[in-house]
Amino acid sequence: MSDVQEHQAGQADRLQSRLGAHLLPGRQQTRFRVWSTLASQVQVRVNGELHPMEALPGEYFEAVLPVGAGARYQFVLDGQAVPDPYARSLPDGVHGEAEVADLSAFAWQHTDWAGLPLDGCVFYELHVGTFTPQGTFRAALERLPYLKDLGVTAIQLMPLAAFPGARGWGYDGVALYAPFAPYGRPEDVMAFVDAAHGLGLAVFVDVVYNHFGPDGNYLPSYSPSYFTDRFHTAWGQGLDYAEKHMRRYVTGNARMWLEDYRMDGLRLDATAAMQDDSDVHILCELASAVHALGGLHVMLAEDHRNHPALVTEYGLDGIWVDDFHHEVRVSLTGEHEGYYGGFQGGAAELAQVINRGWKYEGQFWNVPGEEHHRGEPADALEAPSFVYCIQNHDQVGNRALGDRLHQSQGVTLEEYLGASTLLLTLPMTPLLFQGQEWAAGTPFPFFSDHHGELGHLVSEGRRREFAYFSGFSGENVPDPQAGATFQSAKLDWSEPAAGEHARTLALYRTLLRLRREDPVLSVRSRQAVRAGSLDVPGEAGATGRRAGTLWVQWTTPQGTRALLWNLGETPLDTPAGLPFTLPARVMLRSGDDLTGSVAPASLSGRPLQPGEAILFGEDA
Repeated sequence: MSDVQEHQAGQADRLQSRLGAHLLPGRQQTRFRVWSTLASQVQVRVNGELHPMEALPGEYFEAVLPVGAGARYQFVLDGQAVPDPYARSLPDGVHGEAEVADLSAFAWQHTDWAGLPLDGCVFYELHVGTFTPQGTFRAALERLPYLKDLGVTAIQLMPLAAFPGARGWGYDGVALYAPFAPYGRPEDVMAFVDAAHGLGLAVFVDVVYNHFGPDGNYLPSYSPSYFTDRFHTAWGQGLDYAEKHMRRYVTGNARMWLEDYRMDGLRLDATAAMQDDSDVHILCELASAVHALGGLHVMLAEDHRNHPALVTEYGLDGIWVDDFHHEVRVSLTGEHEGYYGGFQGGAAELAQVINRGWKYEGQFWNVPGEEHHRGEPADALEAPSFVYCIQNHDQVGNRALGDRLHQSQGVTLEEYLGASTLLLTLPMTPLLFQGQEWAAGTPFPFFSDHHGELGHLVSEGRRREFAYFSGFSGENVPDPQAGATFQSAKLDWSEPAAGEHARTLALYRTLLRLRREDPVLSVRSRQAVRAGSLDVPGEAGATGRRAGTLWVQWTTPQGTRALLWNLGETPLDTPAGLPFTLPARVMLRSGDDLTGSVAPASLSGRPLQPGEAILFGEDA
């Protein structure tokens, strides 16, 4: 059987065995299908009318009814009405009736979109509910030209799967096939993706396959065997990937986002928590199923373990790398609480991360409560497989106040701009978090909408989870359940027009243009870049930070580039000890106001100020 025939046969089998509600050809009938190891009698209530479902071998139940898209339904298991965890649309939330959805009805306009390889991605992480005042896909769609003009190339959507309440980050999803209704209908998601493709922007979605949220998970009502006591997560029972229906639940969900919604790739949340003792790990099966679709579909793992096998053996394409973010943050803040205790900061440590891809490649991780040898060498991975950031939703939102890097105590704007310059010139794949590009003044605290006792437990649970950060012991930690906490996270789109916000935005636009157009900086190879440090004895000062000057050199047939980032506390005018000669041309200084036309000064004309970065270039 050819690959095409195998794919078609597999697709036909999936449609025949798909659970939930599925429109049949002609769109005048719907097949309702349930798998339950608990119920002896199953009915489906459609538009208020009960219909029996025929019992089939294998503990399946099925009914074909003359209803089309828009019909409302719930399954009734031994007399108990239960929401459909396979629903494609839940207009009234995860506890309500489902809607028969026709995901093939949307009229796609940009059918010539061919996808985007990972080496072409500059990610922009976006939370639909706080990206605009309205918090909807239709409102976010209106901002897509801005993102195109900024210079990012791929939008990374925080989770869309339906979760309880009216607001949240989305990592407590329970109905993975239905987009969160307050963001918009399924066709609104498609319209957003279609418009992005029309502008040349790829769209990724964050999926959570390591746990389900604490409220609204109805899979156990159908069968407890979706879950197992063999594994446990911080959020409850582990998913049993030895159960074929759980495997189908997540592989089918991945295919839905990529085939029906035409997403370009998936970011897999916390893959270290995706425990599986099957012969074929679920991550391998997911990678295989996605790549079998053909085209350019990219799979990224959020994984702190520094395991290159996620790419080289499991078949994923890239990894979110914590080490780069942590070394940058410790360099600028001197923090050593919690997991930051495993990092020293300073130019030399940053240089090691750049040269090796990540810091931990087998060294002992001596963080209290987590002591173990961590990581393996990443020599087999090329630069695009490392996703670097200086901010993301976790690293901002898991702080007590949700404060951004530039808002942290002791961090100057010059240091923030220098860190941004480093991030966007390296060949690794960069990720920006919404508003980062203008140093947004709005925080991004954790927020959710769990009412009553569950809401109290979630709030207290976060205090315990992050108790090693002293900020969580304060009285001013925002209540995650308060509506005002959610409102505070919404971006203020009046900010980028003036002052330091406009200056920051101008630098980001310039850096993203250089990354795209410069013949040297556009090379995505670790072999083209090396890094080192110029340390000044005794320069750490009262902050306790390890300082020095970081240097990065690019060498390609097209020319050379060199970056200096002054992490010290004194201006630098004559960098001594560089193992190469600096190119003569100054291309950019992060300390310049690029909202006007500024010719960057040389070091002899103006010393490199603390926190400032300077980029030199020489063409072949």
